[in-house]
Amino acid sequence: MQRANPASFREAASRFVTGVTVLTALDEHGRVCGMTANSFVTVSLSPPTVLVAVMPGRMHRAISATGRYCVNVLPDHGRDLSRHFASQPNGGAAPDYDIVDGLPRLQGCIAWFACEVISHVDVSDHTLIIAEVSSCDHRDTTPLVFFSSRYHRGAGALVER
Repeated sequence: MQRANPASFREAASRFVTGVTVLTALDEHGRVCGMTANSFVTVSLSPPTVLVAVMPGRMHRAISATGRYCVNVLPDHGRDLSRHFASQPNGGAAPDYDIVDGLPRLQGCIAWFACEVISHVDVSDHTLIIAEVSSCDHRDTTPLVFFSSRYHRGAGALVER
């Protein structure tokens, strides 16, 4: 099978608008860890099921050890937090958490999902982690979005109702 050039694939995939999330979990020692992810997908409504893609590392180990994680959807002013959790720490973006359902939830997120792992699939250099949502909540405000490898504010104008 012919494969796409990785650089071309990255450029083409960057044209798909995604929301920006931060995955959070408690590691085996009870310390908070997190990572920025735009690979969050809702899979099913019944039961509520989601999927994230995680590379090997601290977050992967934490999720594997506890079987739980939280997805935090960032608001339009969450760029610094996204960068912080993408290994580009910024002193002005120190995260604040509340522990909700035994998981660290970022304060100020516009939606959150407490997730219980039910399955995982190793694909190339990532693991797809599938989980049922045990609780969630949201507030109405503008999200942070990622398009063409850049952060943008808002979801755009409503086209159709």
